[in-house]
Amino acid sequence: MKSANALAAAALAAVLALPIAVHAQPASTPAPGTAAAPPAHATATPGPASPLSPAPAAGATAAERVEAHIRQLHDQLQITPAAKVQWDKFAAVMRANARAMDRDFAEREQKFATMNAVENMRSYERIAEAHADHLRKLVPAFAALYDVMPAQQKRLTDQVFRENAQARAAAHAQTTGSDTGH
Repeated sequence: MKSANALAAAALAAVLALPIAVHAQPASTPAPGTAAAPPAHATATPGPASPLSPAPAAGATAAERVEAHIRQLHDQLQITPAAKVQWDKFAAVMRANARAMDRDFAEREQKFATMNAVENMRSYERIAEAHADHLRKLVPAFAALYDVMPAQQKRLTDQVFRENAQARAAAHAQTTGSDTGH
């Protein structure tokens, strides 16, 4: 049972990869004399979904994408009235984390024009630290939800997380041309 809880908690940690992955800067640098592409979240096109979701979530902000993801997870995990209290707490943490990420990235974007390379890296470091803090809040909320699920629903949840993570890994491997080896 502990390993199932650990598996679910570890898989859930990827849920917050959505905001950080969506906002990550491109790895490539534009050629001299060309304009840099706008950040992924500066456009209305959907960004990558979390590894728990097999397809990108629609929305211009992390908060909008998280709302879509919350609805999708609720349906996929077949949340019952018996788990409503824990589900609502989990969803509230997801929403708060998304709002905070939107604020952090908006603040970062406002400073792009005046940041030097070191300041840019430090700014991204703060974003990554905030993301880790958000995970530390999210995992216990999910663990509490997982703990009240009956065994059959836990198996379903484990399967949903596993399949969605595998689908995202395959999509990533296809995009990068790498083989995950799994």
